[in-house]
Amino acid sequence: MTSTAGEQGSAPGPVRLADLTTLRVGGPAARTVVATTRRQVVDAVSAADAAGEPVLVVGGGSNLVVGDDGFDGTVVVVRTTGVELESGDWCGGAFLHVDAGEDWDALVARAVASGWSGVECLSGIPGTVGATPVQNVGAYGQQLSDVLASVQTWDRKDGRLRTIPASNCRLRYRDSLFKDEPGRYVILDVVLQLPVNDLAAPVRYAELAERLGTGPGERRPLAEVREAVLALRRRKGMVLDEADHDTWSTGSFFTNPLLSAERADALPPDAPRHPDPASGLVKTSAAWLVERAGFGRGYGLDPVAPRASLSTKHTLAVTNRGGASAADVLAVARAVRDGVRERFGVELAPEPELVGCSL
Repeated sequence: MTSTAGEQGSAPGPVRLADLTTLRVGGPAARTVVATTRRQVVDAVSAADAAGEPVLVVGGGSNLVVGDDGFDGTVVVVRTTGVELESGDWCGGAFLHVDAGEDWDALVARAVASGWSGVECLSGIPGTVGATPVQNVGAYGQQLSDVLASVQTWDRKDGRLRTIPASNCRLRYRDSLFKDEPGRYVILDVVLQLPVNDLAAPVRYAELAERLGTGPGERRPLAEVREAVLALRRRKGMVLDEADHDTWSTGSFFTNPLLSAERADALPPDAPRHPDPASGLVKTSAAWLVERAGFGRGYGLDPVAPRASLSTKHTLAVTNRGGASAADVLAVARAVRDGVRERFGVELAPEPELVGCSL
């Protein structure tokens, strides 16, 4: 295998996907292109499409599990940067054009420092800005759909630039147009509209309110909310740390299941149940199901020297303890999924994208 990048950048040899992902697993790429401008992203993807090569677009690699055989195609690594403030007044809010390769948490930090609210509860989420609409990232009562205005994409099917307004992105819990039509759209630019305010949005999440020592619905300064969110995420091993193997993960490996009312009623009486207005279904807690099925923190298939296990801080994260393969990670995830299915009859769905591998 070779790795080339032409004018966009080059590498001396095959690039391992493990080096491009937060889980740190994955075999080599047949070809790698590092793109630092939107034009380079489009050119790299278009060239691969014209050649009939598979394409994998990688940003921060925080929501990606790549198989041990790697990727037999072109990996386009998006390293575009740029944040353009179109307006920023109290009336219209801060209207931002953000390149897909920008670091998400760095953008949140800038927003908090600038008095732009609406994303402070999304602090500490790893990855790049371009990945956020795909999952409609959300945490502690906020989600991207609250502030997204539009997304500029390269439409690989039609071969043209296409700007998609947020209303057409089909944003819902951990889902979107970009997952409905996988691979069709390459996100180049995200436009956000953030209210201008020194205070955060009303606190809606009980755990965050408790950390802040306030009641739900109250407001606190942006910086205070950001620090509280980061503290909660660190406690769960959800803020990247080179020295902490609990953060060598994709974050939560499973999404919270959405169940019919009948299936939700069939769960034990103390199971969490939250109506989901967008779907008309009932959301329950994947973490609760995992723990009640007998999978505690640190669960691993090899109790002597596990190379992969559930996080010691958070039962939804499958972690690389050092030297794990994709197969090791998937074995743990598979055991958890099967155990929950057997105990509760609920099928847990993986949150990260699986490339060249499956559960």
